[in-house]
Amino acid sequence: MDRANHKPARMSHRGAATRSALLDAAAHVFRTVGFARAGVSEVVEHAGASVGSLYHHFTGKADLYMALYEDYQQRQQERTHQAVSRGRAQGESDPTRLMYTAARAYLDGAIDERATTLLFFSGDGPPGFESQLRERLREWTDRNVALFRKADEPVDEALLMVVSGAMLVAVTEVVRRGDADARRLADDITSLLSRLEPRDRRERTG
Repeated sequence: MDRANHKPARMSHRGAATRSALLDAAAHVFRTVGFARAGVSEVVEHAGASVGSLYHHFTGKADLYMALYEDYQQRQQERTHQAVSRGRAQGESDPTRLMYTAARAYLDGAIDERATTLLFFSGDGPPGFESQLRERLREWTDRNVALFRKADEPVDEALLMVVSGAMLVAVTEVVRRGDADARRLADDITSLLSRLEPRDRRERTG
């Protein structure tokens, strides 16, 4: 599923429009019939494109799925970055609280894009995707290590493992609920997570 070797170095406006149409069509088809049952022919028909144009931009159905996921994950990363930036601008400097601010923003983004989120957290994806999903959530959590390093605190690997695992379960649950119930659950999850602190801090204050 490595897409690096298949991305054109430069793309015309028409090529970019075709690629975007194919991704939109793939999202629609995957949501409608699921990844496993979806066919390339359905995607190109919905996009008003040709099979050749699809294979010009993507290696196949799994590549389309991964492109959609990368776009989704990028939007989630932007949401969490903005939330942390707002927190800092409002005077928050505690790295643990900033990490949980990012976690709540991630959950809110998952709820806001419920239909898209369900594509990736339903268990219906390309072979090996679930392990990639867990790894990407761990990578997302690890990026918050910078919050601890800027505060000159050691990284608590156990804490990061617990948070990333909890986020995987949390996203899976909130997107299956109605909006109000999902937001309340996100509040409760964030509140519980916010009680966790790095081991080193607990030892210093204990």
